[in-house]
Amino acid sequence: MEPKPPSFPRPLDQYGDAGMTGVFEIIRHRAATEPFNVIATLIFFLAIIHTFLAKRFMTLSHKWRDEHKEKIRKRGRLPRDGQKESVSFKAELMHFLGEIEAIFGIWVVPLLIAVTVFRGWPAAEQYVSGAVNFTEPMFVVVIMTIASTRPVLCAAEWFMSLLASMGKRKPAAWWLSILTVGPLLGSFITEPAAMTICALLLAQHFYDLKPSRKFRYATLGLLFVNISVGGTLTHFAAPPVLMVASRWNWDTPFMLTHFGWKAALGIMIANAIYFAIFRREFKTLHHPPPPNNLPDNWSDRTDPVPLSVIGVHLFFLAWTVFTAHYPSLFIGGFLFFLAYTAATEHHQNPISLKPALLVGFFLAGLVVHGGLQGWWISPVLQSMTEVPLMFAGMSLTAFNDNAAITYLASLVPNFSESLKYAVMAGAVAGGGLTVIANAPNPAGQSILSSYFSDGVSALWLLLGALIPTAVMMTIFLVFR
Repeated sequence: MEPKPPSFPRPLDQYGDAGMTGVFEIIRHRAATEPFNVIATLIFFLAIIHTFLAKRFMTLSHKWRDEHKEKIRKRGRLPRDGQKESVSFKAELMHFLGEIEAIFGIWVVPLLIAVTVFRGWPAAEQYVSGAVNFTEPMFVVVIMTIASTRPVLCAAEWFMSLLASMGKRKPAAWWLSILTVGPLLGSFITEPAAMTICALLLAQHFYDLKPSRKFRYATLGLLFVNISVGGTLTHFAAPPVLMVASRWNWDTPFMLTHFGWKAALGIMIANAIYFAIFRREFKTLHHPPPPNNLPDNWSDRTDPVPLSVIGVHLFFLAWTVFTAHYPSLFIGGFLFFLAYTAATEHHQNPISLKPALLVGFFLAGLVVHGGLQGWWISPVLQSMTEVPLMFAGMSLTAFNDNAAITYLASLVPNFSESLKYAVMAGAVAGGGLTVIANAPNPAGQSILSSYFSDGVSALWLLLGALIPTAVMMTIFLVFR
């Protein structure tokens, strides 16, 4: 009988480095023992660099598209009735390369080629089909689609309008209500659902009013950070908490007492700071007059949605959350949901699967890459004390999904309660620094990207998230 080939990726406890203490010594040893580690991490960092260059690709795409249209116009080759307009292949290619949601999926291709070359196709097939868990990407696709339907959004808008009514439903009142209540709702309807709802409501009640570029990015950064920490009131809603709750025996009472109330306090403080900074600009924002006709957009329609239809949608939302760990159940429920929306089409808006599928594709690619980064992330986390670990968790989260950071921390043996707290606090506090830092961020970016010319700038997003991130880190440190 032929010997069984070594598992891929190599388990962290099979590197034979238990007696080593230096972080760089362990990393060098693991790189020498498994040279493919270096290749996988190099590809991963190239994908991260690609995300920071996405805006450049998008700008080039728009330039080439406009040049192509001008060339067609000069040649007099305008499309006739029923004909599709000619497109530039290189412009569309640049547009694809500039889609942040597609980047990690794109870089999975060279990763799988590298795995096949160095370890053989069976190893690549086994890794993708067996070692990687795609439950979270599938869950995000389903929950985003359900949460973006008109009945759910109308229910969320009504709930948030209760708070906004105290400020006469002015733009500032809506802004505060959405960025305070919405993220905290994420602890019950899950963070991806909260992100979808908040982003769509902000689009209507804030971004449509054409705020300044600085205010747009500040709000986007605040939204990302608030959503990241807002799901910590419970143990089932935030991806980084989900990854470790069962391993560390963290339940909802534990999360509420150790993280939840601190997150709520931080959200209110961060909102108040940005409200004070932009208070003068709020006075320049005004809602446009309502349209005379009945548009297709859910947020502009005036016909009411029956409570029974809203109730059924909320049931499917709850079912998806309840069965979040079982794809066969929540996908089966999703098929029933699609059938119900077809039967109640007169109360619905057209369901668009594209944004949810793009986000799911993004997360799937990130999971594939992240599963091969434990060889260096684990020793880095294991070597630190509480405060440095918190800042390391925050920093690493900017370059990897925070759920991956907490999952890798859960694999570290003999992790004390204080170190568990530190890595979780840092991971959720840093969840707004980049688009890839928290699983729901691509959903918000996808919904709001049209309000940012040439796409969302990674640098401007980082700057917009710095103040709320600092607020959250301070609270988690002071009350640890």
